[in-house]
Amino acid sequence: MFKNALVSVSDKTGLVEFLKPYVVRGMRVVSTGGTLKHLRENGINAVDISEQTGFPEVMDGRVKTLHPRVHMAILSRAGNDEDSALLKKEALEPFDLIVVNLYPFESACTKNLPDHELIEFIDIGGPSLLRAAAKNHDRLAVVCEPEDYNWIAGKNELTLVDRRRLAARVFSLTSRYDDLIAKTLAAESDRPVTLVGRLVSELRYGENPHQKAWWYRSPEARGGLHDAEVLHGKPLSYNNILDLEAANSTVRDFREPAAVAVKHNNPCGVGTDATIAGAVTRAIQADPVSVFGGIIACNRPVDLAAAEEMAKIFLECIVAPAFEPAALERLKKKKDLRLLQLKQLKQDTANGELQFRSVSGGFLVQSADRTEDWSDSWRIVGQHPSPEIKADLLLAWKVCAYLKSNAIALAAGGRTVGLGMGQVNRVDAVEQAIARMQKHHPSLSSSPCLASDAFFPFPDSVELAAQAGVRWIIQPGGSIRDEEVLARAGELGINMILTGTRHFRH
Repeated sequence: MFKNALVSVSDKTGLVEFLKPYVVRGMRVVSTGGTLKHLRENGINAVDISEQTGFPEVMDGRVKTLHPRVHMAILSRAGNDEDSALLKKEALEPFDLIVVNLYPFESACTKNLPDHELIEFIDIGGPSLLRAAAKNHDRLAVVCEPEDYNWIAGKNELTLVDRRRLAARVFSLTSRYDDLIAKTLAAESDRPVTLVGRLVSELRYGENPHQKAWWYRSPEARGGLHDAEVLHGKPLSYNNILDLEAANSTVRDFREPAAVAVKHNNPCGVGTDATIAGAVTRAIQADPVSVFGGIIACNRPVDLAAAEEMAKIFLECIVAPAFEPAALERLKKKKDLRLLQLKQLKQDTANGELQFRSVSGGFLVQSADRTEDWSDSWRIVGQHPSPEIKADLLLAWKVCAYLKSNAIALAAGGRTVGLGMGQVNRVDAVEQAIARMQKHHPSLSSSPCLASDAFFPFPDSVELAAQAGVRWIIQPGGSIRDEEVLARAGELGINMILTGTRHFRH
């Protein structure tokens, strides 16, 4: 199929196995530097690029393929008499296969190298070769990813459609590569904002079976769901991934052992405790109806006691930093349960990341919302909370930030006891949270704490909360009727915490 190849790669995975069958059938191979050495050591008598150019590699390899005698052999057009005459005059054979991948700038970025070392991982010749070959895909094939070797080897000939597909992969690669370099070198104030991704996998379908879906990761990402190891169960679905992200984002905000149950992209139960088993138990008990068929994220390794609690109910997924062997063995008895190990789960990997939302004709970008403990700056109207009350206030406040607005969270005894989310007015959200509390926790031993993601525009929500036994409320404040709301809370015996920070989530 191929007669003349140019090969220059950083990732040598599968290269020899890919090339040898063509070499046996007479294909000539021209190569460079470390790739040349690797091929010759493995029985492929490749030609040094300097024999093609008549000029040695210089500047520690910075200049080796940037030469007319290389690019003429790539860019020559089939059926063009002038191009053919020029190649004949220069005694050149046109390349019909280009195998090139780029210096590993992406992995170099993770090593905290000084700038003068990092810039040496910026490839110049590689993108030039790839782009030239991709432009000329009408007559040649270009391969930029080792994962394509088997696909190509399985074909007797490549069609124009095949070569076009390979060319598109080149431009996708170089766009990601340049985007990552631009974001790495730019100052934060003028960092480019682009949607560039590397395909993780094609998904069976999207939110519904008639929708197509794909999963991409950002080249600059330093940790994420794509790093999770699926220890057991079926491949993840589009909805699984959305729910896992909601669960992970919430559980990362807790420093103590915590478990978060998510259903339809909203937390439905959150528990904290001295042990992960206790946290899991509280998360499940928070709303034992909604958790059915949901996802649970833990910020500590899952032990056997926690596994036993989760094994009692039907769950779609469990994600944790690790699973103890006995816990893993117990949970694997549930055939369809997906078990994911995400080692970075207990770290704040989302800090500093940008969030994207598509809109008609474009997209919106914002920095991530955070719920740090800024209790030193709280305005407290009424009594100061005890450590136990403060813990429940913080629990409700953190969870509320991850519910769809309008959102209300009730917490008591280290767990959520009632959640209201996605309502078109705040009164409805309060009523929903109270209804869930009264259904699942009719006889609480302590008064619940209530968190609101935004201010109360009127006293009516506070009055409903008081009737339900709430004695502590945490909310941003900022309404023109704040003083009216605070006065009514005082009359009803409710202590009010004003944080000054809103947490809408649309």
